[in-house]
Amino acid sequence: MVDLYVYYKVRDEHAAALLPRVRALQARVTGPGAARLLRRPGNKNGLQTWMEVYPGVPETFAAELEAALDGAGLDGLVEGPRRVEVFMEFPACA
Repeated sequence: MVDLYVYYKVRDEHAAALLPRVRALQARVTGPGAARLLRRPGNKNGLQTWMEVYPGVPETFAAELEAALDGAGLDGLVEGPRRVEVFMEFPACA
């Protein structure tokens, strides 16, 4: 299992329209309450930074999430690419 982090930029004027779509996407791919949506405080040049957090997902989850984006309605509301980072825990000591 891994933790998946997806971050991207959102124009201030698109935030209200994007928020329910991202939450619906998260509920569809993980179930209600399983994922988190974070926002960096403030903005820079009218852009906000958002981060989706998917803790404890299978290593194949990034591909599943990418496939779910097709019907999510995020096109035109996200500025630039969605960047995906994968992290895993260190193995426990024996």
